[in-house]
Amino acid sequence: MNLTPLPDSADWGPFGRPLFDGPSARALSRVGVVDVGSNSVRLVVFDGAARSPAYFYNEKIMCALGAGVSETGNLSPEGRIRALNALRRFQHLANGMRLPPLTVVATAAVRDAADGPDFCDEVLRETGLKIHVIDGKEEARLSAQGVLLGWPGSYGLVCDIGGSSMELAEIHDGQVGKRVTSSLGPLKLRDIKGGRKGRKEHIKEVIKDLREEMGPQKDRLFLVGGSWRAIARIDMHRRGYPLKVLHEYRMSAKDLRETIKYIETADLDKLRGLTGTSASRMALVPYAADVLARLIRTFKPKDIAVSSYGIREGLLYEQMPQRLRDRDPLTEACRVAETKEARLPGFGATLHDFVKPLFRHGPHSLQRLVEAACLLHDVSWRAHPDYRAEVCFENATRANLGGLKHSERVFLGLALLHRYRNKRQGTSFENLYDLLDEKGSHEAEVLGKAMRFGAMLMVNQETDIGALHWQPRKRVLHLKLPAALEPLYGEVAESRLRSLSSTLDAEVVIKIAR
Repeated sequence: MNLTPLPDSADWGPFGRPLFDGPSARALSRVGVVDVGSNSVRLVVFDGAARSPAYFYNEKIMCALGAGVSETGNLSPEGRIRALNALRRFQHLANGMRLPPLTVVATAAVRDAADGPDFCDEVLRETGLKIHVIDGKEEARLSAQGVLLGWPGSYGLVCDIGGSSMELAEIHDGQVGKRVTSSLGPLKLRDIKGGRKGRKEHIKEVIKDLREEMGPQKDRLFLVGGSWRAIARIDMHRRGYPLKVLHEYRMSAKDLRETIKYIETADLDKLRGLTGTSASRMALVPYAADVLARLIRTFKPKDIAVSSYGIREGLLYEQMPQRLRDRDPLTEACRVAETKEARLPGFGATLHDFVKPLFRHGPHSLQRLVEAACLLHDVSWRAHPDYRAEVCFENATRANLGGLKHSERVFLGLALLHRYRNKRQGTSFENLYDLLDEKGSHEAEVLGKAMRFGAMLMVNQETDIGALHWQPRKRVLHLKLPAALEPLYGEVAESRLRSLSSTLDAEVVIKIAR
């Protein structure tokens, strides 16, 4: 999408040109964000600066820019070379993709190093990229906003660990509250004197101070950062957890204590291969595990959730108007998918009106899943008919969709699976079904079969396809069908309606509106 270049201005704020200014169509452009961290340099290109932007391009290069900063006071010479080469590559990619100017931020390593300003000047000379060096509290705020991108209205404590620092931020009612920063990054911790005993004592004292500053934080703990994600992968491996999606992966304090003990005794090289973790990341895991153990012991969170969204997503959230922030990221992502992929964009809303009487007494958490499923009901039509149901399940459970618990991913997957087939047995995903309870599985099947029947009436998005009315106590399902659509109610449609009524254990009453 070609956009009119924006004028330069001194009023754009600390991160340069806003990504969300101007007409709403501008939000459909691709935007790139670069995070220059202590351990890695990453480029993310978001396909559409919308409420739930898709990842068009995502590349990380491990540079260890912050290695040795605590000892020498300067950035790693080798890390500087690697980081500069990474930024050259990223700028070249951005030019090839015809992106607007990249937004580049640097965190603890660059802000702490004496030669940090020199590095930024070198990058500007060599690539034309201006690096915005942010302080620890700003880093905490942006990471927390990244969490809010995926969990609007969430509450708890966000903990973002990088190579050279660890930040905490309080979130509640969609707002970021108190924020603190610390030096508890694994690259710095491995330079602490006194071996593991000295390191653990240092961690204990620092987290004690953080606790005094932040106050009680016993709600959810959100974990942001590569070292936390590596520990979560190990937790999944230890527990035999079937869904390998890190975002919204939930753990209890007990789970994590057992996983930390497991890490202490495991062969890290073997564990690295089993979990798909890089050697450089796995080398930092034991240090991060010591921090996490003390963090949980000190703050005593009610549960722990992994967030794949962090500072890069926080930069997007930073520049969203409030009306966009207030939207449901799941619904928005599904609307975009329908617009781009469905045969008849707009019919999802018609189908939703048709099936929602079956769920009118359900909680909001169920209602949003029903709407999402209806929006997605036809986006996989290009898949081979023999595999379409499994493709739907795969997409729902593993796609980049914000605002979804793992059990809700399975609900959505089952609903879309039943949109294309009656039986769920015999798929390669049966090990995931147990992530959803029996009631949820039944509701997903009802929804899928209702969509399967409703799709038989799909003519165009404006056509009235009739109405369902459900009397659960009497076990009676009423179908009111417009006379104009009577020719569509053939043998296949009748069979699909029978399948729905069987799942509901209901009698069907059909009325043709003449």
